[in-house]
Amino acid sequence: MILLNLLNKIKKKLRWKRRWITLACVLVVAGLPMIALTLLHQGTFSTEWSKDKEQSVFGRGLAQAVQQQPEEEVRRVIGQVVGQQETYSKKAYVCGEELQLLGMLTSEQMLQYHKEHPELTVTLGEAGQVYFTERVEDLSPQCKNNAYFGLDASGNLSLFEGVPGGNQVIRTFFQLDIQYLESSLPKETVKQLYRGIPVNNLDEYNSVLSTFADFAVVESRPDMK
Repeated sequence: MILLNLLNKIKKKLRWKRRWITLACVLVVAGLPMIALTLLHQGTFSTEWSKDKEQSVFGRGLAQAVQQQPEEEVRRVIGQVVGQQETYSKKAYVCGEELQLLGMLTSEQMLQYHKEHPELTVTLGEAGQVYFTERVEDLSPQCKNNAYFGLDASGNLSLFEGVPGGNQVIRTFFQLDIQYLESSLPKETVKQLYRGIPVNNLDEYNSVLSTFADFAVVESRPDMK
């Protein structure tokens, strides 16, 4: 995990540096150049202050950016329900999902539930079951405990439920240029990929993807912007 730790440290330093510079520019425009210079020179934001402010300010921005499902679409989906139907609350993570049975609900009860939870997206399953879905920008608890990046039999970077080699593939991303990868990366990093790279949080998950995207076969190379 040395490679992932190094990537995370570098990314965090760059992230905070950009925020200091942005805040300094705002202070200069506001006519407070001395405070701006002090921030740039010392960089003395405490970790606790930064985390609290990041969660409150950026959290509000993300919440406002999330687009709710149009009411007409909600009514169209629920309008297809006849009688009572199995209804679920679903959390769709970046990796993994969680389901909770709400019960056998009528369309009227579903509309009432959506009225109480307007941020959820309503969809129908293949068997007619109804899902109220919340999208979560994180890994599910199960993925945090048991998800590994590795190579499948076709040389694709994949996410496995457990270590690679016979275990279930959760998701396949892109094919890797194995020859280029093995000639460019340290041997230990390559061995780690074959053994399986565990991911315990979203930062590690994104670090692995961004690292190995550089070795993707051109035709399957993802847009990492």
